[in-house]
Amino acid sequence: MESPPSKAPPAHGVPENIYLVGLMGAGKTAVGRALAKHLGKEFFDTDQEIERATGVRIPLIFDIEGEAGFRARESKVLREFTQHANIVLATGGGAVLSEHNRRLLTERGTVVYLRATVADLAKRTRNDRNRPLLSVPDPLVVLQRLHEERDLLYREVADLVIDTGSQSVAVLVRKLTGQLATLRRSAAAST
Repeated sequence: MESPPSKAPPAHGVPENIYLVGLMGAGKTAVGRALAKHLGKEFFDTDQEIERATGVRIPLIFDIEGEAGFRARESKVLREFTQHANIVLATGGGAVLSEHNRRLLTERGTVVYLRATVADLAKRTRNDRNRPLLSVPDPLVVLQRLHEERDLLYREVADLVIDTGSQSVAVLVRKLTGQLATLRRSAAAST
């Protein structure tokens, strides 16, 4: 098993690497991008990195390789990016399905679960055509099922759980920055 990279001093009193998990539409990309900018970290999104590497959109990967093929690509990108330093990484909603992925996340950084209600997720994703799992007649049913299947996995890996609700990205970033700094201080005090 690969060993985690050595840790550099954290910026702004928050952990070095921050990994965002949660269902599609929870705000991982928007919050992650703003958080990285605020903290002076680099931002990456596993879905965007998969699209960049393959040159095609995720729905086409699902069409050609199926969900299993996509998940294999997702795990490869996750292995690569969890070795980077001083980043914020937005993961795909299903990244936590793999035990290996969950271990990478928990061992190599601080994991934040951005949680939203199924109703909010449905509102936020209703016009998004780049979500193959929601290309069904009733996406609300799929979101409810995914929430039931994955919520415990998100909680298992999370160091922090943040309810996104109807808060703005700026408010979420402020709240998250404060909670990350508190988490870092608590960890330092217990060592």
